[in-house]
Amino acid sequence: MLTCSGSRSSPSLLMAALLVAAALLLAVAAPTRGESILSGDQARELVEQFVERFNACDQEDVQNAVSNAEAADWILDNAPRFDCPSARLVETYYFRWWTYRKHIVATPEGRVLTEFLTPVSHAGPYNTVSCAVGHHIAEGRWLRDQALLDEYLGFWLTSGPNGGLATHYHKFSNWNAAALVERAKVTDDWRWLVGQLDALLADYQAWEAERQLPSGLFWQHDVRDGMEESISGGRRVKNVRPTINSYMVANARAIAAIAERAGRGDLAAAYADKADRLHKQMIDAMWDADAGFFKVRLESGGLSDAREAIGFIPWVFDLAGPEHTAAWAQLKDRQGFWAPAGLTTAERRHPAFRTHGTGTCEWDGAVWPFATSQTLTGMANLLRGPQQDVVGRADYFEQLLRYMESHKQHGAAYIGEYHDEVTGEWLITGPKAQRSRYYNHSTFNDLVINGLIGIVPREDGILVVDPLLPADAWDWFCLEDVAYHGHNVTVLWDRDGQRYGRGAGLTLIVDGEPVANSPRLERVSSELPSATQERDP
Repeated sequence: MLTCSGSRSSPSLLMAALLVAAALLLAVAAPTRGESILSGDQARELVEQFVERFNACDQEDVQNAVSNAEAADWILDNAPRFDCPSARLVETYYFRWWTYRKHIVATPEGRVLTEFLTPVSHAGPYNTVSCAVGHHIAEGRWLRDQALLDEYLGFWLTSGPNGGLATHYHKFSNWNAAALVERAKVTDDWRWLVGQLDALLADYQAWEAERQLPSGLFWQHDVRDGMEESISGGRRVKNVRPTINSYMVANARAIAAIAERAGRGDLAAAYADKADRLHKQMIDAMWDADAGFFKVRLESGGLSDAREAIGFIPWVFDLAGPEHTAAWAQLKDRQGFWAPAGLTTAERRHPAFRTHGTGTCEWDGAVWPFATSQTLTGMANLLRGPQQDVVGRADYFEQLLRYMESHKQHGAAYIGEYHDEVTGEWLITGPKAQRSRYYNHSTFNDLVINGLIGIVPREDGILVVDPLLPADAWDWFCLEDVAYHGHNVTVLWDRDGQRYGRGAGLTLIVDGEPVANSPRLERVSSELPSATQERDP
């Protein structure tokens, strides 16, 4: 358990209290059908203990819509409850919800989310920055209060001139259309998304006008990808990158799917064709068969000589094939992306690795949560795809735990911009350290819910759970009260049935009723009960 020297209570007392609370959860009597598995009062006590310590370590010099004093209630009202043998992972799970709500800002135009707590020069109204919106959607889709994301995306898509896009929306690349489709697979609210179709079209067309080359591929400055000072490029270089091209394929496919639901078949067909053509072009342009990796195509026409973490991004959107799987060997290679304190943003063997200094947003090798969360999302998709033997669930689990371990500074829970790959020390210091605190530009809880525990969102009425937890890692876990397709979903793993008293194995529970069970930790599925409210347009 992490503590901090500024706690109002002594660290030893806080730790003891947390251990007692955890023990109370362990000792819960077997609940009857329909009752909460993680007892409400005891879950509240545990969350409140965590929040007390997070609050004690925070000066709260910036207070937005949900104060520290209100944080425990906000988490309990909005976030799924989580229990597992790793107290550190449970702590980090709740810490990330604690940090997420710090960035909710109430404005006259509705609530928005920020990337930085303190003002930054490249922000727009209300300190909004468009670079991290895709991460905000992925993480926030698991909250009960989905009006928050409706208001937030409404700000970006309709607050500009004549009700159009916000004027600072196109400062950074985005995969927001794709992220919103993935959100709708959780909420089942397609009506709202169909209503955003014209705005998403305008967004796509603006990128075509601003960044598309005659070849059909897209270029981007590193800085406008949110990835400044890389080995392959820089703030002013116009390279063809796996980032923006993957995003544009994914966004085109998303627009096609939304248009189909809107009854605009011609538009759906046109954007499906755009996606297919760009997909083939980006594979042909950026796959380096000799290096076995997706690379940046330079302005000069050649490929970069560096493998960079952005080469994993095609897997985030299921754009890579089995013939590209060898790239993932670099994830485990100590001269590739594996480092003692996390996954690097460039291969360690490259002569330009960590040569740009520190303090000005270097992507030449240091560890960025932004990149780590994208890489782990891509890895989850790979592991659920065609069988391969390059990486496995143990690799996902290892990297998630290493990512978890990075969430600390000076003995307290922390998340910042980027850190040293060997020591884990966060690299933004001095005055910039204030802006870097609680940096809201990555996912973590989505990697637990969708990745590790394995809720795989779908458009249809089938609930699929495919855990990425290795079979021998834990004897139990519980993810309870996930809002999914208008239902409350609980995923329960209890190897021998002794912890939760609901029987042995992996059990799916919907609205208090068991709907599927397997004695093994494996992919299971069940048809959902009929939705209580029709949400499809």
